[in-house]
Amino acid sequence: MNVDQKIDQNDRCQVLNWQWESVGEVELSPFIFQQGVRKDILTRVVLWQLAKRRSGNHKTKGISDISGTTRKPYRQKGTGNARHGSRRSPQFVGGAVIFGPVVRSHEHSLNKKVKSFGLRVALSLKRQQGNLFFLEDISVPSCLKTRDCRVFFEKTGAKSALLVSSDSTYGNIERGILNLPAYNVLHQDGLNVYDILRHEHLIISRSSLQYIEGRLQ
Repeated sequence: MNVDQKIDQNDRCQVLNWQWESVGEVELSPFIFQQGVRKDILTRVVLWQLAKRRSGNHKTKGISDISGTTRKPYRQKGTGNARHGSRRSPQFVGGAVIFGPVVRSHEHSLNKKVKSFGLRVALSLKRQQGNLFFLEDISVPSCLKTRDCRVFFEKTGAKSALLVSSDSTYGNIERGILNLPAYNVLHQDGLNVYDILRHEHLIISRSSLQYIEGRLQ
């Protein structure tokens, strides 16, 4: 959708229960779910997220980290050999590495408005693709098993899906979904662009929708 395209002010979407049946509707905020597709913004946010995940603990030994004598190997002149000042120098086996990687943070800053905008663009993209669904919290069974979650996601017809849940159902769904590698559950506080984009379908619980709208408005 083009940025200048007219926005439908009455965007509504069905709410589905655990049996994947329609049980009502929710009205979606155009400010959150009808943004234009901005690949540049999505790229910036994803790269920012991945940079934060990097451990940065790669390191090689400099000359001060190599154990060994500090004595000069042999006299400066008269031997016919090249001059050397230390056996810990990089040209010797077991010596130091010059300009090698050191422990550091790969994290970089990103404006809060860009992060928020990126999340709205990602949600809007799923909406435009027809891969955004909403789940009624109270329909989720109280004790879920892996089999129950597998049957549920088979009904969605998605090869991979992300389910965003609130406190009331998160722990229950998390236990049931652990052995399904293509499907994941995410607490509403942790909703992010990278996880949205790497799953085919996005399923948001009804209570989480209220939280997300309050967070992004």
